[in-house]
Amino acid sequence: MTLFHAASRDALAAAERKLLEVLSAKPAGRAKGTSAEQLGDELLSVVRLLDGEIGLRRVLGDSSAEAGRREDMITRLLSGKVSAQALDVLKTAVGARWSTPRELVDGLDELGRIALLVHAEREGRLDAVEDELFRFSRIVAADSDLEQALSARTAPTESKLAMVRELIGQKSDGVTLRLVEQLVAAPRGRAVVAGLGELSAEAAKRRERSVATVVAPVPLTEQQEERLAATLQRIYSRPIALHVEVDPDIKGGLVIKVGDEVIDGSATGRIDELRRRFAG
Repeated sequence: MTLFHAASRDALAAAERKLLEVLSAKPAGRAKGTSAEQLGDELLSVVRLLDGEIGLRRVLGDSSAEAGRREDMITRLLSGKVSAQALDVLKTAVGARWSTPRELVDGLDELGRIALLVHAEREGRLDAVEDELFRFSRIVAADSDLEQALSARTAPTESKLAMVRELIGQKSDGVTLRLVEQLVAAPRGRAVVAGLGELSAEAAKRRERSVATVVAPVPLTEQQEERLAATLQRIYSRPIALHVEVDPDIKGGLVIKVGDEVIDGSATGRIDELRRRFAG
């Protein structure tokens, strides 16, 4: 998860307010508004641009320079190349005071993800996107060769993107594909598996729910999942989204992780606890 310094947190909050304002605005007259999907794609394309242009990134993220000059620069650079709505968001972002130029780009990356998740939410597909991201994270985590191939810094970006499209391009929502492609093309210090987990958690947060990763020895029935979700909601006093993994090695019971808290009710966990007690 990206950590921002205080100044950058304030800058990100201001840029996110502008983003949501743009997304909620109705186009004037017969003008056609920019979709959340297009806006997200445009913001993420700017992230990739700034990732490759160190000098430009430093100039736009230099908080000691006059804000108006930075806004003028991004306008001259991207006017006519991105939508007016995307340019409004970008001007707000670069005009704010960021702790470092890198955190400016991290912030734009987060804004792009938010826009795409808003699109999925409006299309009624946010649940599917969250689930697809989680499932793909499990596939990558279970295949070290695949993880290395997607993470290799020396491999051409296009070859890694082609691999992603082959794996999930025809099977997943367009937002899922875009988010995974961005993670692979511009990881920004994130490992692929961890990054996929963060994306899935962001989708859950968008629905104002926490995520519980549940490890079970066999698949849970729909009724079991509903009862478990209701129990966790009572415990944590907020809605909980379940991500269920099957691992026969835990023998019986469940292992549940919510945030940093782990509830180990598995047979293996109980045996390990007994061993520790006897050893002590």
